[in-house]
Amino acid sequence: MTEIVLMSDPKVAAIPVKDCDEPLLDVRRQDPFPVDTREQDDAGAFAHVREGVLNRLLDARELLPDGIRLLFIEGYRPPAAQRFYFERYAERLRNANPGWPSEQVRAAASRFVSPPEIAPHSAGAAVDVTLVAADGRELDMGTPVDADPEVSKGACYTAARHISAEARGNRQILAEALTAAGMVNYPTEWWHWSYGDRYWALATGAGHAIYGPRELD
Repeated sequence: MTEIVLMSDPKVAAIPVKDCDEPLLDVRRQDPFPVDTREQDDAGAFAHVREGVLNRLLDARELLPDGIRLLFIEGYRPPAAQRFYFERYAERLRNANPGWPSEQVRAAASRFVSPPEIAPHSAGAAVDVTLVAADGRELDMGTPVDADPEVSKGACYTAARHISAEARGNRQILAEALTAAGMVNYPTEWWHWSYGDRYWALATGAGHAIYGPRELD
């Protein structure tokens, strides 16, 4: 895809799902890379991803330069939580832009939070990650993880130019490793990468998604 296709685009929802029923695995039990606790929940859902996603993260880890590691921040997100986050952000946008029609609010909200019915996180297909040095220090990526488009003035977009050369270089390192491992980026969030979901299927030309929304067992 050359243009930015938002999660709210009907083309994404039109992708069929044929769930392969891969399990959700807890990455903390695999010990492949550091796991941050900023999105930790009581059930530990945040640390789960589908098996195929974990395997690709392991592959990406091996492709990073010496001294740089992936920091796992959030994977699976229960559908109810996804719905809450989407509706909360949409309400914030609606209040700030009272003249916007509902479809404009939905599209704008989907730059930062996926509509719950197609959300890659709720399928265990998406991860939010960043890069850290060997000592655990987070590298400069231009914005913090989860900086929304309003606060960051668009710097959260993966291809944003108004960030430092160092940050652009670090985003490139992250992108090269994860792309080579078979994952795709959501272009409005440099930290968000997925495999097997509807957005991945659209981006890669796959005939269907292999992971759909599910509850954590």
